[in-house]
Amino acid sequence: MHVPVLLQETLAALDLKPGDKVLDCTFGRGGHTREFLKFVGPHGLVIGLDVDRAALKAVEEFKDEPAFRFARCNFRHLDSALALADVRQVNKVFFDFGVSSPQLDSSWRGFSYLHEAKLDMRMDERQRESAYEVVNAYAEAKLAEILWEYGEERWSKRIAAFIVEARANRPIETTQELVSVIKAAIPKEVRDKEDQHPARRTFQALRIAVNDELNSLKEALPKAVQALARGGRLACISFHSLEDRAVKQFMVESAKGCICPPAIPQCVCQVNPTLRLLSRKVIAPAASAIEANPRCRSARLRAAERL
Repeated sequence: MHVPVLLQETLAALDLKPGDKVLDCTFGRGGHTREFLKFVGPHGLVIGLDVDRAALKAVEEFKDEPAFRFARCNFRHLDSALALADVRQVNKVFFDFGVSSPQLDSSWRGFSYLHEAKLDMRMDERQRESAYEVVNAYAEAKLAEILWEYGEERWSKRIAAFIVEARANRPIETTQELVSVIKAAIPKEVRDKEDQHPARRTFQALRIAVNDELNSLKEALPKAVQALARGGRLACISFHSLEDRAVKQFMVESAKGCICPPAIPQCVCQVNPTLRLLSRKVIAPAASAIEANPRCRSARLRAAERL
């Protein structure tokens, strides 16, 4: 059975108790939910959220679990999901952002630059726009912006130009066709010096754009805090710097409270902190965990308590 990333660290951060109501905003294949249920017991509740149709198969494993409920929706709509479940507040909220290993390993999904597949990258196949539309229809300037902003790709403008040139002859339809364009755009001497695949940043950027991941994250975090009862806890696992930066900024700002200019000697804004940081230092996987699962090397956990 697959062991979720930073599992023990997450359980320690959430400090689950019998009877707790937990919102697992990224159900995936149910790995974290399965562990949460062990702690909350028969009188608790774990609500799982996910947009991926593949998650529905894992939901079947929990059909006889009375303390579990599931809603197929994006976590940016967690407030609506709780309202439909007739749950006003929860004790714990958990996020595991980004793409999961099963999604990467499903070659037909188009998430991976290592597998041949149609350009897709949709976590929710009900949405209309896929990576195919982004790659083949977006203006060159917009493509370059996406690759720089979401992938921090320093060759963003050159890759965007090569994409536009390639698609002028015929549409770029598959992952490997796109990889070939990216490799052509990045000078060979640069590619030879890098340890990681030259398409990694571009694929990350396209996936984030297709699924509107960062905006979903930024929209969901305030709703998560609002859903938490006093003393409740929020734990977030991120897998790249953009996600972790957004989580860190939100938690730090929420723990700060007052937004008055430094020149004002006394607070007049009356903005109170809503969170208490459980650790100033981000939590990363142990060396042994990275050795067992190299994909977890970039995972970062941050947690806070509702005031």
